Amino acid sequence: MRNAAVLDILFYFVFPVMVWNYTKEPLGDYYAMLLSAVPGILYTLYRFIKFKRINVFGIFIISTLIVSTTVDLLSGSGINLLWNNVYFHVGLGGFFFITLLLNKPIVLYFSLDFAELQGYDRTSMKTRFYQKDVINIFRLITIGFGLRSFILAGLKVWLIKEYGVNAFDKGLLAENIISWGMTGLCFYGLIVINKRLQHPKKEASSKIS
Repeated sequence: MRNAAVLDILFYFVFPVMVWNYTKEPLGDYYAMLLSAVPGILYTLYRFIKFKRINVFGIFIISTLIVSTTVDLLSGSGINLLWNNVYFHVGLGGFFFITLLLNKPIVLYFSLDFAELQGYDRTSMKTRFYQKDVINIFRLITIGFGLRSFILAGLKVWLIKEYGVNAFDKGLLAENIISWGMTGLCFYGLIVINKRLQHPKKEASSKIS
């Protein structure tokens, strides 16, 4: 967990900011922004490959990576890239809420992927996850992720209006702080879910073994 946190900070904040600061003068704002995205893209691909299988979480990661990278490449200028990132976060937040409307909170399916990777039967775990007191927590976590995207979008709008293209590194910092705050809340929610499933989970693990 600690190593993952350090790597996240390095590849999603430290390295991008370093690339941005060292290349914006010789390359210009737009190309410096594109280049600064490379460490995060490579790290995301590494984490995807590490799972060694296609699942809902993997498809989500690759899809968002493809969309965000395509948006960046088509932006044409630094300021357009920043504004397009705002629209991307609005769209991402909308996606989380759509999964709620469909009664398929995406975080529940992420958790199913991780449970399956640990050896649990996906079908039986899905039945447990859809218990009323459990799915409500998954809904709250999904709402949290949706709100995170909307808050980030609003914050980036303010930063762009205040700092223009110089909002780039400030936006990265804000994104990492909010993301880690959301990760903490998500982790707490999963602990609560685990406690509620603790007794059934013991039975499930004994059947699998």
